[in-house]
Amino acid sequence: MPEKIQTPNPHAAFELLMAGNQRFVAGTPEHPNQDALRRAETAPSQSPFAVLFGCSDSRLAAEIIFDRGLGDLFVVRTAGHVAGTEVLGSIEFGAAVLDAPLVVVLGHDSCGAVAAACSALEDGQTPGGFVRDVVERVTPSVLSARAAGRESADEILAEHIETTVDLLLERSRVLAERVAEGRLGVVGLSYRLADGSARLVAARGLDVAVPAVSP
Repeated sequence: MPEKIQTPNPHAAFELLMAGNQRFVAGTPEHPNQDALRRAETAPSQSPFAVLFGCSDSRLAAEIIFDRGLGDLFVVRTAGHVAGTEVLGSIEFGAAVLDAPLVVVLGHDSCGAVAAACSALEDGQTPGGFVRDVVERVTPSVLSARAAGRESADEILAEHIETTVDLLLERSRVLAERVAEGRLGVVGLSYRLADGSARLVAARGLDVAVPAVSP
């Protein structure tokens, strides 16, 4: 049977998402909303409870790692979760048109884009083609972390995720207004590939505690 989800508030949406990740980590997924009935139910329209903006890495399949199904997540992905105008428009569509109460920026350890940005700063060599553009968009986060004395891979990743969260709200008046009205929460999560856990590193519009990042 499809899992009935009334459009939740930002905090309830966050709890729903994290509960799914906890099931995935524990190896007890429920695979909700993945049957033929759910497929038929969502064919006419969609009401996702979260917009997930994550890295394109093949190991970050959103519906799997958060144990969700059809119609639950509005997913936007780019390498290194770098945000251009098309990304901003897609996220605004999920939040304002589809009325999702939560936007998630999802980064992960061993991110190739972050590693390439670090290498470019160290040896001056940047990739060619449009990959260069991805690396250049990640580089400010690396510089900001290092300027603050945060040198570890986890600290640099957390800085990039938080920078992306703030960039969304700085560049999108639509998102910022919905956060100010209490209709939207924007969070940043750091995913660990080895154990499958997603850890909170940034939160805007949600009254949740953000754990300190270990150096």
